[in-house]
Amino acid sequence: MTTIRDHDLSRRAALLLFAVVVVSWGVNWSVTKTLVESVPALWTTAIRSAIGAAVLLFLLAATGRLILPRRGDLPVVFTVALFHMVAFSSLVSFGLLLAPVGRSIVLGYTTPLWVAPGAWLLIGERMTRARLAGVGLGLVGLAVMFNPLAADWNDQAGLVGNGLILLAALCWAVSIVYVRAHRWISAPFQLVFWQSLLASAILTAMALVVEGPPKIEWTPTITAGFLYGGFVGNALAYWAMTMVNRSLPAVTTSLGILGTPVVGVIVSMMALGEPLSVYVVVAMLLIIGGIALGTIPRKEAGNHRLVVGRAK
Repeated sequence: MTTIRDHDLSRRAALLLFAVVVVSWGVNWSVTKTLVESVPALWTTAIRSAIGAAVLLFLLAATGRLILPRRGDLPVVFTVALFHMVAFSSLVSFGLLLAPVGRSIVLGYTTPLWVAPGAWLLIGERMTRARLAGVGLGLVGLAVMFNPLAADWNDQAGLVGNGLILLAALCWAVSIVYVRAHRWISAPFQLVFWQSLLASAILTAMALVVEGPPKIEWTPTITAGFLYGGFVGNALAYWAMTMVNRSLPAVTTSLGILGTPVVGVIVSMMALGEPLSVYVVVAMLLIIGGIALGTIPRKEAGNHRLVVGRAK
């Protein structure tokens, strides 16, 4: 029987789907900010993760790709679930309680800056001059964002929130470095449901212990926010990126995903009324430029194979 997995998308369809993913992820930061202002942070993450797991289960079952993880893939299931889906998502939720979306999404997308040195130190990936320059440029961007003229050092809550977002980016980087080193048995998308299921169980247990039973007023806004975060921002985005990665060059997706923080900053201004300082704009451009510099493909001597440093 022919299923959707048997066909790559046309370039036009893949670019359109990729644009949808970038916009969806950018919007998701403002949606999360709205949720955590009304629902405890851990419950926000746990409920959204559970919705995503349910949708992923349906997608995998409908396309005939639902499997049990092989023993050799269990380490990557646990690593991604713990460091990305639990640690990153939880820290972002807590960070957004204390910090504005605009600054947060720029800090959250510093992840590729930490992946390059981490992959060099831990799994022996070569640190090229372009990657080193990219990390340096990104760090200059962070310095711009946290210089005394841009950051309110008396706003302790905001600084803690920024610190949590940076820690979240480091956790995501740990997950990415391990994913690069892992020897895959099953396809990555086939394991996403199990990663989401494990993360949902851990997050629910943490929420019960730390925040107690949930007391949620299910307004239309809250309900729509959870459905969006779980269905669009989580499950469908994972599926869509799987399709996009099969249909577009790696450099296109590596550089295109950098549009996410730009979308996120714009949406936070329009939907939440957040002000945008020149320092955040400059920092965002420097950080995005640094990431782009580290992901520009180069030609190996003697052949024309492209080498792309990808963050995700």
